[in-house]
Amino acid sequence: MSCARQVYEFLKASSIAHARWDYEVSMSIIKNRKKLLVLLLLLAPILLVSLLEAAPLLGGKEAYAPAFYSPMIFMVSMAIGLAAGLITGCIGAGGGFIITPALMAAGVKGILAVGTDLFHIFAKAIMGTTVHRKLGNVSLKLAIAFLIGSGAGTFVGGAMNRMLYNIDPLLSDGFISLIYAVLLGFLGFYALFDFLRSRKGPAAASGGAHGSGHSGGPGFAVKLQSVKIPPMIPFDEDFVPGGKRISWVVITTGGVVVGILASIMGVGGGFVTFPMFVYVFGVSSMTTVGTDILQIIFTAGLASVIQYAIYGYVFYSLAMGMLVGSLLGIQIGALTTKVVKGIHIRGFYAVSILAGFINRAATLPRKMVELEWLSIPKSVTSNIEFVGNIIFWIVVAVFGIWLFSKFFANIGALREDSALPEISVKAVG
Repeated sequence: MSCARQVYEFLKASSIAHARWDYEVSMSIIKNRKKLLVLLLLLAPILLVSLLEAAPLLGGKEAYAPAFYSPMIFMVSMAIGLAAGLITGCIGAGGGFIITPALMAAGVKGILAVGTDLFHIFAKAIMGTTVHRKLGNVSLKLAIAFLIGSGAGTFVGGAMNRMLYNIDPLLSDGFISLIYAVLLGFLGFYALFDFLRSRKGPAAASGGAHGSGHSGGPGFAVKLQSVKIPPMIPFDEDFVPGGKRISWVVITTGGVVVGILASIMGVGGGFVTFPMFVYVFGVSSMTTVGTDILQIIFTAGLASVIQYAIYGYVFYSLAMGMLVGSLLGIQIGALTTKVVKGIHIRGFYAVSILAGFINRAATLPRKMVELEWLSIPKSVTSNIEFVGNIIFWIVVAVFGIWLFSKFFANIGALREDSALPEISVKAVG
């Protein structure tokens, strides 16, 4: 199997794992009246300020956009959260990847979008976590080694973003846009090819790759476990006779990678942790789940508060708007999977990821011209960026309208079977 295909399968598994976590914590909040009451109390002052159209709230500097608070930008944040929730709930993957690009497309500076997204993830994790139910499956030594690495990684990634912003805000925006353009472009084009193959039948969709699709795999995990750099960490004693052992250095290095990605992209790190533990380190999924929950809380909290919030790079009102929107979107998206075809959802997954890629890629020419790295007429770069924005918002709007139309057209059937389903991965699995 090609290396590119392995990377795609790894990223796909990452996207699915993050969506499952998002679904679980969202349902934990929705089904708990006390948590909903806390959320309402947190929202009350923001909504009051919106109605009064007051000026700046927490988290806004003159150098940033938006440099002011308004009801409109709060509504936009709810719409972004709603769209991400619909994608997560319906598709079972991908929603977390569009939040930072969507905030940037709405006019929020890259560093503020990253910090706000991280804070939104941290707030959701704190409110909705069910970690107390799963701590029995956590290897404490694995968790400590990984969290040491991810903590160090958040300092590296956060310092990098802040350094680039201090040099030139355009450089910071361009760097974040480039990272997302590469990631979303790679993931989106592969997803599109998979969708086109799937229309030809199951055999074509598999591409002959079943059983070896994930990056790394058992063989790679065995090689990593054979690295004998002390101290060695025992794990999975309850699942494998005698358990397994892996070096602290390997686990900590993986944590550093996750921490850097989390603090640069604003995704909390959870989208990488699960497949890294299972397919690269060879840890059982049962042990991985609890560790992943701990990691998201720790990494997102450390990155959002220590690396962004204390420097003023978190727009708290936008974070709360995204949280409310995503809770609603996940419910509707998950319910609607009962009445839509998996092949249609699979197509929308590819298209939504590619729309994010186009949006971020379209901003790069203007950034490079303003940084004096390219010489292109300003009108050309502005038009390219405008088209990229239009394509992105049209795709998001069409997906949302299509999903809501399916939801309301079948609301009677859905009401009869009101139990929320487990999040569907049929679209991308």
